[in-house]
Amino acid sequence: MFNIFWWVRQFILIFVGCFFIAFGILLLVSAYKMNDPYAFIMAFFSANLMILISATLVLGFVLRLVKAYKLSKKNEDGPTE
Repeated sequence: MFNIFWWVRQFILIFVGCFFIAFGILLLVSAYKMNDPYAFIMAFFSANLMILISATLVLGFVLRLVKAYKLSKKNEDGPTE
């Protein structure tokens, strides 16, 4: 049902999501080194938003992979009546 390109695309999307999670964490750590309170608030909230959105997307992609894997295993076993 799902070809190899679909699986590769899902793994690439998971990798990109993990990259943005790591980038958000680095941005969050660098926010604590700022001296300007306004810049700190902007960097802090933008990093948290980036982490939250990326983590949600990664979770969604992983759940989609699990669902597709279970569906493909169910179709391989054949219908049970």
